Amino acid sequence: MRLNLPRACRPQSLQTITGSPCARRSYAFQAPGGAVFKVFNSRTKWHQKERAAANPELGRQADYLKDEVAMRVCERLLDIKRQFPHVLDLGANSCNIARALTRENPDPDPATPTSPPLSNKIGELIAADSSAGLLFRDAELPFNTQLKLTRQVLPDEESLPFAPNTFDMVLSSLSLHWINDLPGVLAQINSILKPDSPFIGAMLGGDTLFELRTSLQLAEQERRGGIGPHVSPLADVRDVGGLLGKAGFQMLTVDVEDIVVDYPDTFALMQDLQAMGEGNAVLGREMGAIGRDVLLANEGIYRALHGNEDGSLPATFRIIHMIGWKEGADQPKPLKRGSGGVNLKDILEQK
Repeated sequence: MRLNLPRACRPQSLQTITGSPCARRSYAFQAPGGAVFKVFNSRTKWHQKERAAANPELGRQADYLKDEVAMRVCERLLDIKRQFPHVLDLGANSCNIARALTRENPDPDPATPTSPPLSNKIGELIAADSSAGLLFRDAELPFNTQLKLTRQVLPDEESLPFAPNTFDMVLSSLSLHWINDLPGVLAQINSILKPDSPFIGAMLGGDTLFELRTSLQLAEQERRGGIGPHVSPLADVRDVGGLLGKAGFQMLTVDVEDIVVDYPDTFALMQDLQAMGEGNAVLGREMGAIGRDVLLANEGIYRALHGNEDGSLPATFRIIHMIGWKEGADQPKPLKRGSGGVNLKDILEQK
């Protein structure tokens, strides 16, 4: 499925592949309560977000991916028939979820020609992020008046300053992939939720930007005789379900989809990643810009390995969607093992 983007956006096209196969790599994560192995430099990520917020016009043009994923996160509320008086948007970026909640006619079902904005389900939305510049970038835009929105700057997105049992729902869109202690943050999210309340999130994972990863590695190997970490490691979809379960969530739903964006060249892709605030923030990364010789070699290798017939270059963003519910007294629970009255073996042998 291809999506129409504003003409101001640099990508030539954006398409979605649903039901994609699981990523070919998996990564280990420390269990909650254990020592945290730091992969990302939080201070570097904060600087990248602040620099992205310093150019609002360019940042809004590059928000096509975050806006699209935020809309898909919010569409999951269409299946939940309840109101949410107090909601947290964790890692709000430029309040992409708030914009998505105020969108007119959010239901993509053709059988439902009109539907009210999803903001009608929300009493108050707390948008929280560590970057004040990005969080307040669009504070003057019209969507701010269409729901009760409060912005809160977090000193650290890995230590949530909220009391237990505070929120009726927690949302998060494209921010958790920069968390070092993901098991710990998921456990904190579970704690600040009220009983029988949902967490709905989306994060980059798996083989996101595998085209750029492979072409850069080959370019550096050719020009320098070695490779450096230019694309961040990401969680695998198979890991996320286990982490949600260990954090105490019930009735889990985890699915994955690929969003493919076509760019005119690799330079446009890298410029947009910087404008999104999605630059590399791995600890121990090589400082300074990538060499011109490596960039030129990367352009040629990318085109040779992954280029489209029309001359554009595809970039794959793998989105891991997750839903988990905090345990509550009135939730449906599975029957005890061995309590079933029908033997599955007998049913299968009859066919």
